[in-house]
Amino acid sequence: MGIRKALGASGRSVVMLLSKDLARLVLIANVIAWPVAYYAADSWLQNYPFRSEIAPWIFISATLGAMLIAWLSISYRALQVSRANPVEALRYE
Repeated sequence: MGIRKALGASGRSVVMLLSKDLARLVLIANVIAWPVAYYAADSWLQNYPFRSEIAPWIFISATLGAMLIAWLSISYRALQVSRANPVEALRYE
């Protein structure tokens, strides 16, 4: 990030670059986790006499929650770094 800032990148572009990469990773992780979670929950619910169906909105809301938490945490840290002096970051790299 220090190099990007030293070359003139704005803080917003640095935050968007990191957020885009993180969003892609969170989406890939959720696509992998959905079938595993569905199978585990479905097999667990088989043991109950009054079985309920697993709604798709549960997985969608979990994905949106994970995206929100990841985006807030990475944006906060990226904003801190983007406001810092790039010389300080380059000194330690």
